[in-house]
Amino acid sequence: MPSALPKLTVWYNTKCPVCNAGIEWQRSRLVSAARSGAIEFRDINLEPDALSRFGAGIEEIRRRLHGVDAQDRLYIGADCAIEIWLRTPGDGWLGRAFGVPGLRHLSRFGYDRFAGLLYAWNRWKRHW
Repeated sequence: MPSALPKLTVWYNTKCPVCNAGIEWQRSRLVSAARSGAIEFRDINLEPDALSRFGAGIEEIRRRLHGVDAQDRLYIGADCAIEIWLRTPGDGWLGRAFGVPGLRHLSRFGYDRFAGLLYAWNRWKRHW
């Protein structure tokens, strides 16, 4: 993990089974990053106003990952996933690859479409 990257706090929706499974699946890869303080995961359902200073409400955060680094920069959706990969041992290459300008744009498009469908499915299933 590059030491130049500031700590990242990520808010995600634990009431979404797919979101929760994704974080759990990566948890073993993220253990060293989390232990070193590079990444902290927080449940938005326990802190619904956590990102209100950015104008982000709980429903928006339930729809897409949101992360804030130690310099108070906000990352949403695919950009947040890229920041997680950059801080996860062995996954930095994913962050660098998907962070390339043209691919970043496609990543955002794909992430946002999938996130919208997943959000609608969760609402339909009444997960919250």
